[in-house]
Amino acid sequence: MMSKSKLEISKESGPHLRLASLAGNWDGNTRTWFEKDVLADESPMRGKMILLMDGRFLAYEYTGKINGKPFEGRMVWAYDLENQQCQCSWIDTFHMGSAIMYSVGNETGNGFSVLGSYGSPQMPEKWGWRTELEIINSDQFIIRAFNISPEGESAKATETIYHRITM
Repeated sequence: MMSKSKLEISKESGPHLRLASLAGNWDGNTRTWFEKDVLADESPMRGKMILLMDGRFLAYEYTGKINGKPFEGRMVWAYDLENQQCQCSWIDTFHMGSAIMYSVGNETGNGFSVLGSYGSPQMPEKWGWRTELEIINSDQFIIRAFNISPEGESAKATETIYHRITM
């Protein structure tokens, strides 16, 4: 009898199972803050989660509006079993310009938390960007992001509460 691979075990009972549980179509509502505790926008969001490469990765695609203007984004979530860390790449047409943010982090009690950073020649001190994926149950999840100043102060930037669309 052959023993199961780490990936097979993770897909049955570990982080890959948690990621796979999010596959499907989602309707949500997104709130956005540009200043600490000052809500700037609230609008509907549509999301789709797709398993890639036999469940190794989860692609998250979303479309919505911010301040009345359409935008879209993509994330690819992974759990690196060898290094025991969650990884995420993120692009979108509003926050990221023409850059890709790469974030790494860990499993949490009910999801994942990853940390990336951004900056530019006009912003020589990089800012942090923490993304939290909180799985409430099989039909609801929340994705939140926090800006982290160079001094370490954290402020909520976005929060999307999703509910599964059943076809």
